[in-house]
Amino acid sequence: MSFFSRLERRVKKVDSLLCVGLDPHISDLPEATPQAMLEFSTRLIELTADVAAAFKPNSAFFEVLGEPGVAVLRQVIQAVPDDIPIILDAKRGDIASTAKAYAKAAFETFGADAITINPYLGHDAVFPFLEDAEKGVFLLCKTSNPGSKDFQDLRVQPLGSESPTTLYERVAILAHDWNKRDNLGVVVGATFPDALMKVRAIASQLWILAPGIGAQGANLSAALKAGLNTEGSGILFPVSRQISRSEDPHQAALEIRDSINLERYKIVSEKPNFQKIPFERNLLILADKLLDSGCIRFGKFKLKSGLISPIYIDLRRLVGFPGLLSQIADAYIPVLNKLKFNHLAGLPYAGLPIAIGISIQAGWSMVYPRKEVKAYGTKAEIEGVFKPGDQVVLIDDLATTGGSKFEAIDKLKSAGLLVSDVVVLIDRQSGAAEDLAKAGYNLHSVFTLSQLLNHWESKRSIPTKQIKSVRDFLSKR
Repeated sequence: MSFFSRLERRVKKVDSLLCVGLDPHISDLPEATPQAMLEFSTRLIELTADVAAAFKPNSAFFEVLGEPGVAVLRQVIQAVPDDIPIILDAKRGDIASTAKAYAKAAFETFGADAITINPYLGHDAVFPFLEDAEKGVFLLCKTSNPGSKDFQDLRVQPLGSESPTTLYERVAILAHDWNKRDNLGVVVGATFPDALMKVRAIASQLWILAPGIGAQGANLSAALKAGLNTEGSGILFPVSRQISRSEDPHQAALEIRDSINLERYKIVSEKPNFQKIPFERNLLILADKLLDSGCIRFGKFKLKSGLISPIYIDLRRLVGFPGLLSQIADAYIPVLNKLKFNHLAGLPYAGLPIAIGISIQAGWSMVYPRKEVKAYGTKAEIEGVFKPGDQVVLIDDLATTGGSKFEAIDKLKSAGLLVSDVVVLIDRQSGAAEDLAKAGYNLHSVFTLSQLLNHWESKRSIPTKQIKSVRDFLSKR
């Protein structure tokens, strides 16, 4: 998996564009010791891991303590959960064997997933860091500091080029050309929305690391309007002091994450050239109705597996709320519009009423695999009107491990039907997507459980303690 594929997966999982900076300023520590630095950093990781799309330790604040500080940096990187990308803010830049040594230090010695690079020395200072697609690079393009204009705004005219550009635009052009393994992005300060807009126009799909919305006071709305890609993503906002110096770092991170999302949802909904991201305003309302209807409950529940779960999702209750069932069915339609199929295939029992609702609203025909084969009449295993070779999309309420989906797929395929896609209301993120993908099937969801938890937590609909217990439960599965 390329670095940015991994980052995108993390962004979607926690519905966050927030990168938490790990900058242990000596003045913020009770004492200037390696242990104090370690405790400061690991506490910040623990308190913000549920909302961080990535962590960004700044090597300078560790190196200032010499060898013991460097040892702490390694420990801090090791303390970050495996599924969260780590961007080492080191701004390296050299050539040949020196560049290779810097790359090895960042990715092997320290264990970072990405690094910031100064491209001033040209392509041979960058390429040694790009050899492994799983490791990422952010090129300094237009930095957030006022002095960036001294060099980065200079007009340059490369040989063979008809018109001059700024130096930072030239960096963006080259970054776009050099990104062969989906592991190269750029640093563009949120403090310069005009530059962000120009870079986004040059490199429409490159990821941008955009410092400046915290202590530097950049305008978040302007930065998002300029820097979002057409999928309503593609930009990462590092914030350090605003979080670490707050009385409650978790709450501070949560509020920053939500303020970013609130603004980006608004921007995406207003711009016709943006693809609709899956967690828009109407779905937020739907998420609240799932709680109000008792379809999702918190407490202690014994599952079929025998495990005690802090959350219980029972979408069979939807048949008792016709209006909500209709809204749920409607929420599937944008997902289904992107797929190719001849029929919906509702999965008994919870998936059947949902599939019927979708069929009525959108006009798609429906089939369904029976739980038990009829012992009389047609003795049908699949109900509905179809012919062998027809493509169906499986409709269900939840995805947990994928077990029931495989049973249904086998029945459908035995009748000559083709299956490529499974669509559910909620992906519990417990392995179903991975299991289905291994077998060649694609899982699509209206919500992920993380999105729902994040939303309810931000609205304080559910106590933070209960939200945490669910996240802990899911992380162990």
